Amino acid sequence: MGSVAILMLATPIFGLSLQPPDLQSALKMPVQIFDVEVAADVSDSAMAEDEEDDYATQMRERNSLAELHRPLGIATWGAMLLTEVLGTIQYYNLYGFFSNLEDTPCVQGTAIFGQSQCYGTPWLHAISAGVTTGLYATTFTISLMMPDPDNLSDGEGEFAETLRMHKLLRWIHLGGMIVQGALGLLIANSNAIGLDRTNDFGTLQTLSTTHLAVGLITFGALTWAGALMTF
Repeated sequence: MGSVAILMLATPIFGLSLQPPDLQSALKMPVQIFDVEVAADVSDSAMAEDEEDDYATQMRERNSLAELHRPLGIATWGAMLLTEVLGTIQYYNLYGFFSNLEDTPCVQGTAIFGQSQCYGTPWLHAISAGVTTGLYATTFTISLMMPDPDNLSDGEGEFAETLRMHKLLRWIHLGGMIVQGALGLLIANSNAIGLDRTNDFGTLQTLSTTHLAVGLITFGALTWAGALMTF
């Protein structure tokens, strides 16, 4: 027998087939590949749409919070300015400017707003400080909640540098608010820890001077931060 005959006999034994492939099965393969490619395109398109929707949502949220942040920031700045003025007057009445106890306006009888400012709680300063703290906390919280989908502070250019400085100043005036508040509470309750102006004038004057200096630095940082984003 020829080699063709041998191959024909061997084929059934070893499970081989000489039949041509099914044309219908072969035609299905490109269709399946095409279906996979279409599904991938649809999935990518859906992901892109989700990203666009998320970006648009974040931008709307940012714009909405910015509309609150700006007027609250201005209100905080105004309240802090008033607090600084009232605090400086209170400091001058009680301690003068690097004066001895005998030379202070309270002892000399020349206290601004009258001698009633020389004892008890300085209510004008205290109320102003409380309002300032509330406004500041609200404004600061809004600034942290504000999304930045474009990562503007990570970019290059003048605006990115300005925004980075604005964020740095934010932490400076936050630290100032914390230190200033702690010193204010300590000074206001000095009698509870055994300090009085007659016997501990130097200590209280030092604490009050530090409190005033921190307040001025805090106000300066807040003013700088606001000016960067306004002008």
